[in-house]
Amino acid sequence: MNTTHESIINGEIGQTLDDTLSPLVQNAVRSCDLPGVAIGIVADNEIGYARGFGVQNSETQDPVSVETIFHMASISKPFVATAIVQLVEQGQVQLDAPVIAYLPFFQLDDDRYRDITVQQMLSHVSGMPDVEDYEWGRPQYDDGALERYVRSLSSEKLIAAPGEKFAYSNMAFECLGAVIAQVSGLSFDEYVKRHILDPAGMVESTFLKPALLPANWAAPHVRVLTRQAWAGYPYNRMHGPSSTLHSNAPEMCNWAIANLNRGSFQGRQILDPASYDLLWTPRAAAGDEGQVGLSWFIGAYRGETTISHGGGDIGFETNFVMLPDRQAAVVVLCNLIPAPVDQITHAALDILLGYEPGPILPYASIVVGKTMREQGLNAAVAQWRSLQAQHPDEYDFGPAQFDSLFIATSLGKVSDAERIARLCARVLPEPDVQTIANDLARYDNRAAMAVLSAIREHRPGSSA
Repeated sequence: MNTTHESIINGEIGQTLDDTLSPLVQNAVRSCDLPGVAIGIVADNEIGYARGFGVQNSETQDPVSVETIFHMASISKPFVATAIVQLVEQGQVQLDAPVIAYLPFFQLDDDRYRDITVQQMLSHVSGMPDVEDYEWGRPQYDDGALERYVRSLSSEKLIAAPGEKFAYSNMAFECLGAVIAQVSGLSFDEYVKRHILDPAGMVESTFLKPALLPANWAAPHVRVLTRQAWAGYPYNRMHGPSSTLHSNAPEMCNWAIANLNRGSFQGRQILDPASYDLLWTPRAAAGDEGQVGLSWFIGAYRGETTISHGGGDIGFETNFVMLPDRQAAVVVLCNLIPAPVDQITHAALDILLGYEPGPILPYASIVVGKTMREQGLNAAVAQWRSLQAQHPDEYDFGPAQFDSLFIATSLGKVSDAERIARLCARVLPEPDVQTIANDLARYDNRAAMAVLSAIREHRPGSSA
């Protein structure tokens, strides 16, 4: 095994990945205008490959290494599920019991909240809404932050009856974190550290963040009309359970190994093997994600079963995919949103499965955004159409790049968001535009409504 500050290359599969995947990712860092990327890959139940590319911070130019810590965003959620199932194994929690049995201060402005079960929260079928404002700009760091947040939900209304349908809810996972704290007598963060992170060999990983960013932590970057470093950071302790795991590629590989071994890591048993029948049994259809179990998404790639979770917050985009039948896994971490983490993941999976990986394509909006800034919307639309017609295999024309619309809205860059929305409305197929509009409509605030209006006004056939 060859270990350097930059990479872990282990065995024949590691060398194959380094020979094939590394050049693809190095090229993507340039062509896709990415600050930094870290990748970890498990093959045959060990770390076969881990490597950093690009920089932790575009201002300092410190390079990404395998030790670089990234904000993991929603990949935090399976750790919540693991903690809950540990408590189930101990007889302290029942999945079908109402949440109020463990959290008497949990209350919503809808009497049906009394019927919401632990399992419904874990599987995103609780009927609870999603968080609108994470207050990243007003972070709380103290032990009481999570409980205060859960107590603040008494004016929230359900968007569906408990158990009725899948509706992704970060809010529900904050409540589950409070359940873990209430039942265990430890803070959520401390419980997970003692009972999951440390036993899984994730000693540098944490749900906590100091006020000042440590030297080996990746800094957040966003693409609005251009790529830029973000002066803030996506951290608030009241949203720890849903969002604030911090880790690096090798330690996330350790987490994959623990799960692929059905709870066992280097002689320590984190979960009973039978508990994976709870975690990985489909509970509800989850749209493009396939099906959802207890936080984990169950899908398929090239005929292989996948167990996965992705993440995205302002400044970061991540992906974590396991192939349980192959004892393999891929983790991709990037300090930019939106970023082509799915393309990078698929390239790595293809190599593991013996396929020739395709190129990692830059977003068309990287080029077109510059034109829109300099020449206006009509010139940008014309360029997009020209690229589609003349270079269809050289750019990604999909809707994922328009996550920049939500980022701009969240950052209060409403005029930029409106410009992106007008481009989105003009160049994407109507079903994709409708999906984006529906997602915006879930946010009941002035900025989202202004951007939604820009989309509606610039759809083909409108009077605008």
